[in-house]
Amino acid sequence: MTDPRERELARLLVRFSVDLQPGENCLINAVDVPLPMVEELVAAVYEVGGNPQVNLTSIRIERAMAAGATDESLAVWADCDAYRMKKMDAFIGIRGIVNPRETATLGASYANYMQKYNTPVHHEIRVPQTKWVVLRYPTQLMAYQANMSTREFEDFFYKVTAGVDYKAMSLAMDKAKLFLDKADKVHILANGTDLSFSIKGMGSVPCSGHRNIPDGEIYSCPIRNSVNGTISYNTASTYNGHCFSDVKFTIKDGKIVEASADDTEAINALLDTDEGARYFGEFALGCNPHITFAMDNTLFDEKIAGSIHFTPGNAYAECDNGNRSDVHWDLVQIQTPEYGGGEVWIDGVLIRKDGVFVHEAFADLNFV
Repeated sequence: MTDPRERELARLLVRFSVDLQPGENCLINAVDVPLPMVEELVAAVYEVGGNPQVNLTSIRIERAMAAGATDESLAVWADCDAYRMKKMDAFIGIRGIVNPRETATLGASYANYMQKYNTPVHHEIRVPQTKWVVLRYPTQLMAYQANMSTREFEDFFYKVTAGVDYKAMSLAMDKAKLFLDKADKVHILANGTDLSFSIKGMGSVPCSGHRNIPDGEIYSCPIRNSVNGTISYNTASTYNGHCFSDVKFTIKDGKIVEASADDTEAINALLDTDEGARYFGEFALGCNPHITFAMDNTLFDEKIAGSIHFTPGNAYAECDNGNRSDVHWDLVQIQTPEYGGGEVWIDGVLIRKDGVFVHEAFADLNFV
């Protein structure tokens, strides 16, 4: 039996997130997702007069493809998928988490896959040229990560995805955007954190259901060489299959000059992927009031109410400081009292304290 909430979610993705119009082409990329959910997405595309394309795969297949790949095979793979992506007006990427460590031991092979396949197909075509949205599909493993029963997590999942009034969230973000677009100096204070940088001229991008589901963040971008100080992240984060915790950076003139974690060797290897990986490409304020805890799932954790994420690696074209990297790692610091508190100051004004917005331009985001 199909869960009726799947149809509601599919329609949200098609009609709101990518705003698919009659005659437009939409690629549904489903990784470890049950067929009924994919069927609902196909039906939702047809309902609005769109043309669905479907790619069904799994993380095990992705691992197998990356593990044995040569530069030649990656070039062929990327060329074929780039051709298809160029034909698309919209992209819906939905992924079920079955084993987040599946690619953990691939090392250089996975880095090569990211550079020679993921970058040309997704970073260079899908992100700038399509209306896209990405999300996770609820699984038993995700319920385990959230310390919930499967049914409890499914209820939570649909509450924070299809159950959010994203139009109201968008309206609440309007005042925050006006403030951030004029801002310059940002100062972040928290346990193990004293970080300063400028966002002057960078602007800001409200995220209210058009790129990620669940959503709830507004982001800007630090001027590349303006970042100085230290930052400690208090949530675990899996990147390329490796789970990092206790991540700490020391930054001088924009560059991470010292990095440590539970596996300091591994994190420095990741940051040495390319020059841009040691610089930052995003600063964001998380503000989904229904997400209040971390579960080592970036698409959820970066939206936590009272959180920031400060991202080593590639900058987005919509808010661009010029930093380029195959890495884009949304590392999250939660500033609610349960996680140690913290403050966000902008141009000498306190914007948020211990996870609660205290400035009038942002206050509505405490409740949407």
